[in-house]
Amino acid sequence: MTSQGPFGPLDFQLVLLRRMADHQPELVEDARRELGVSLATMREANRRWQARARSPHARGALSRYRAALGAPEHTVRRRIGDLECEALLWPVPLWPDLRFEVTTAPGGAVWNEWLVRAPGVAGPVLRTAADLRPWACTVDEVARAFPPARPMEGTAPTRLRLAFTPPERGPEHQPEPQQAQEPQQGPWVAEFTWGLLQRWSPGGAPAP
Repeated sequence: MTSQGPFGPLDFQLVLLRRMADHQPELVEDARRELGVSLATMREANRRWQARARSPHARGALSRYRAALGAPEHTVRRRIGDLECEALLWPVPLWPDLRFEVTTAPGGAVWNEWLVRAPGVAGPVLRTAADLRPWACTVDEVARAFPPARPMEGTAPTRLRLAFTPPERGPEHQPEPQQAQEPQQGPWVAEFTWGLLQRWSPGGAPAP
């Protein structure tokens, strides 16, 4: 893989990791080693992706995803209110149980792009905040587990925050030792990058 070569699925995974490195640098380093690429290679992949998006001759967002990832594994039609949209899903080898989903409006404009659980794959069981793990949950999974969750604006592109109030922990569900002192009631904020959970904190304030 070089800066002159085709931009493919491996490069795109590095783009996902580059943004996640701000919150989970150790997990990103482990993933980068699993992929067998250097830090410089990850940065170069992100630079190329950003350059393509900002070029005056740039393709539309959906065309860029198709060019990088190839034909989608699944294409699903959905209805949101009175509008029918299309969701395209691609596999992401780093996360075999997830898919990268791009939702498009009629005419092909991209509405949303993020990681979701693969069709037919069960997500984690989330009863309290003690069940949350970095990279283990998607936005939809946390929102469904702790209703009513409230979406909040993210701190950067591809990021999203979710305000929620987890239920009180029962005696049958004990946290891991490092989580034992965390309060379980009151507002929490979960932060996601590309739709995947990165970190969460009590008190309604993002983690430092």
